[in-house]
Amino acid sequence: MNDAKRPCILHITRNLPPLVGGMERLNWHIADELSRHADVHVIGPQGAAALKPESVHLTEVPLRPLWRFLLASVKQASTTARRIRPDIVLAGSGLTAPAALLAARVSKARAAVYVHGLDVAVHHPVYRALWHPAIRHMDTVIANSHPTAELVRELGVEPDRIKIVHPGVTLPTAPQPPEALQAFRQCHGLGDARLLLSIGRLTTRKGLHEFVQHALPGIVRQAQDTLLVVIGDTPANALHADIQAPESIRAIATEAGIGDHVRFLGGVSDVELACAYESAAVHVFPVRHIPGDPEGFGMVAIEAAAHGLPSVAFATGGVVDAISEGRSGRLIPPGDYVGMVDAICRILIEGDAWAGGCLEFAQGFAWAGFGKSIAQQLNQSGFHGGMG
Repeated sequence: MNDAKRPCILHITRNLPPLVGGMERLNWHIADELSRHADVHVIGPQGAAALKPESVHLTEVPLRPLWRFLLASVKQASTTARRIRPDIVLAGSGLTAPAALLAARVSKARAAVYVHGLDVAVHHPVYRALWHPAIRHMDTVIANSHPTAELVRELGVEPDRIKIVHPGVTLPTAPQPPEALQAFRQCHGLGDARLLLSIGRLTTRKGLHEFVQHALPGIVRQAQDTLLVVIGDTPANALHADIQAPESIRAIATEAGIGDHVRFLGGVSDVELACAYESAAVHVFPVRHIPGDPEGFGMVAIEAAAHGLPSVAFATGGVVDAISEGRSGRLIPPGDYVGMVDAICRILIEGDAWAGGCLEFAQGFAWAGFGKSIAQQLNQSGFHGGMG
């Protein structure tokens, strides 16, 4: 039991900047927001210390290879836990659940894990044998969405130990100036086209290949001035991701006669990303329903809404929690590409009518509210420190 006035939390995660992705942003904000309520110590990957939140203590362990990270994080977490005597040890994903559970046991702390979907659904026999029991033995399991919470229940975790806290979003303080939007279009040769925006790592689950094959031709036939703008690269550090290379997607578009309607921008700066959101007409999110490889939430749909941009997505996994049907976008039955074409074309006609509902919906996902929710759920996990 920590004797300091403020509670103490040990946070263990592989997902932090300089790695790039939704889980990395989320874990950075978990540490940052909890540091407003408690003393936070993080065990993270090499390179993370330079980018950590200011009030967080961070100890680095090797990122690669994976086995080395796992062994080093277990050892460092146990050593740190004995030294700082945390009230709670929090795993930033199922991957670090064993390290968090062991560190909690050696320091007599409470153990918690924030799970994202895939880290619960992985069917690899070694993962199921070692990681799933660690998740089941946590005092608290915080899920990022209702579908992820259902996966946790199927794993055998009692419902009263499962909490749901949706990821947060950074709300823009002001729109991008018109000259910045124009410069973005000029830089990437987008002209005056109406933009369909796809953001995310190019994995099989994201379904961009299938969208270009089955939906984009129909959209272009109805709206010939549309361009699909793709922001994101193939994953370099994902643990379970089959890629869809830009070359293969371009080939599909060229075969369908719409090669000139697709632009790949790769990775972009935060300012360019904001310009992309505010220049686009529709955010397309054609995530595929793949058993064993769920979309845990759909953070990018919330980010789009925060910029007034509606999303059209297949209603699969945690995406159903990230889009408010008829308010911040449209949810289409999985695999219904005809329905997706229709929904996108209708939004193109309706124009800015969606902006108000999108912004209102996104307000409920501000990071400050996320931090308060995480602190509240950890408070309820049974430790005696208490976080205000």
